[in-house]
Amino acid sequence: MNEPTQKLSRKDFQTDQDVRWCPGCGDYSILAALQKILPELGRKKEDIAVISGIGCSSRMPYYVDTYGFHTIHGRAFAVATGLKAANPDLTVFVITGDGDSMSIGGNHLIHALRRNVDLNIILLNNQIYGLTKGQYSPTSEHGKQTKSTPFGSIDRPLRPVQLALGARATFIARTADRDPKHMADMMLRAAAHKGTSFLEIYQNCNIFNDGAFDSLTDKASRDDARLLLEPGQPLVFGANGEKAIISTGFGLEVVARDSVDDSQILRHREDGPSAYHHALGELFEPTPFGVVRAIDEPTYEGELVAQIEQQLATRGPGDLDKLLVGRDSWEVA
Repeated sequence: MNEPTQKLSRKDFQTDQDVRWCPGCGDYSILAALQKILPELGRKKEDIAVISGIGCSSRMPYYVDTYGFHTIHGRAFAVATGLKAANPDLTVFVITGDGDSMSIGGNHLIHALRRNVDLNIILLNNQIYGLTKGQYSPTSEHGKQTKSTPFGSIDRPLRPVQLALGARATFIARTADRDPKHMADMMLRAAAHKGTSFLEIYQNCNIFNDGAFDSLTDKASRDDARLLLEPGQPLVFGANGEKAIISTGFGLEVVARDSVDDSQILRHREDGPSAYHHALGELFEPTPFGVVRAIDEPTYEGELVAQIEQQLATRGPGDLDKLLVGRDSWEVA
């Protein structure tokens, strides 16, 4: 791993490009958080790549002074997988939106997650198509009235965290654009994970879906609306920690904290059983914020390199020219 000769700063990761998002867009705070945490990774700029698809969020490679690639709609995961397989030493970020990743890119996302490629996937979820001017997206709520659903959407929304759990992602977390400290902490946790990290960021689109996450970010309501997850700590929330989460068979239940013994209150386990993580994924009142799941498993590119090295040691490097001018067909034992 190559380390920079001198410590970098956020300014080192800013480009000379004019940042072109609508005034007040949540993408500004996400960009600032990303530029803030990159120097803390201890990598040279040329050892970091930012890959994106299509959408407002996908402008990010222009604004981060690293190598990058603005790909086509939904294909960022495939491009990033190829990049990581070709050069496993790179630190690769994939910036995507709810339309880019949950619609045309859904299949690519699922396979990147299940393969455990060492990518840092950051999903900016504003529950709307912003770049194309306000159509409903795969994460828009049922009944959502938009330009493409004037009478209300009849689709049931995809839940990114639940989808990631179904694909057996090894790191899953959630945060919000209006909580910059928590967001930066989650980005650092994601970047430190060896394997696919999946970070969902609730991002406010103040033009086409303003206020979608107000209950989770406003000071007056957020204590009751979100559940902050901390490793080994009890699942309690509320302005004074007066509410708690307990297990009820296969699900979770919200109770008054003083109505149960402390031993009944669940404690968060990032590496706990998948049934627990799936139950957290189903929870929306309150909404879990933080690292939902973090487990260690071999990475795709690590096993790929090991497989190639094993075959080279067993069979030798081979002769491509001899293969090409040899028989019309060959057998692979």
